[in-house]
Amino acid sequence: MPTPFPNSLTESDGSAVIRVLSYNVRSLRDDTDALARVIDACAPDVLLLQEAPRFFRWRKKLARLARATGLVHLTGGATAAGPAILCSLRATAEHTEDVLLPLTPGQHRRGLATAVVRFGGARLGLVSCHLGLQKAERQAHAALLLERLRALGVDHAVIGGDLNEGPAGPAFALLAEALQDGAAVTPCGGTDTFPATAPARRIDAVLATGGVEVLACGVPAELPGVTGNDLRAATDHLPVLAALRIPAGA
Repeated sequence: MPTPFPNSLTESDGSAVIRVLSYNVRSLRDDTDALARVIDACAPDVLLLQEAPRFFRWRKKLARLARATGLVHLTGGATAAGPAILCSLRATAEHTEDVLLPLTPGQHRRGLATAVVRFGGARLGLVSCHLGLQKAERQAHAALLLERLRALGVDHAVIGGDLNEGPAGPAFALLAEALQDGAAVTPCGGTDTFPATAPARRIDAVLATGGVEVLACGVPAELPGVTGNDLRAATDHLPVLAALRIPAGA
């Protein structure tokens, strides 16, 4: 049966259909073989990670995951306080930058992994984020995230993240007001992302700027090759997969 998530392709007008997967991987502390199988079945062109390894041999751990899934580690990890970006060989990287956000006393450091890439004639900004546990911090960091997005200097961009709150929360609402919330625009698959063993909250999202066409977005639980056992074993969050059409542009 064909997947409801369109496959990647480059169109004759220079636009590109890509798959973006956002995934909190809990520092790769769980079943990394199951994790690799889920990622491989989703066939992402862009993988936006949260809680990527940050400590001992973190680069080697990210490189190992990239090799296991046929991707390349583009940026992030410890240098972004957890968020990271991996991509397929379809992408041509123009620029990467890891950004540390202001530290809230008593809380973990937060950061952003950012990049600008091209898929054929389509130019795209990317941001992976993991917002904090405190409401005020999340809202402040969401505003800074939007500032950083504007500073990328691109017409089209995608954010993937663990927002640590649902759509009714102020940080999520701030982002969804400025951007398209993929799962609300064109829902496909499941919605709730946490906890993976009994999902009851939608706290992970893929969001896109206007002009990006959201073809499908949601938890890919029914995608061929994705099993419930692997989703529960891979990490404590479920992934969010989005199929997007990115217009051609400078």
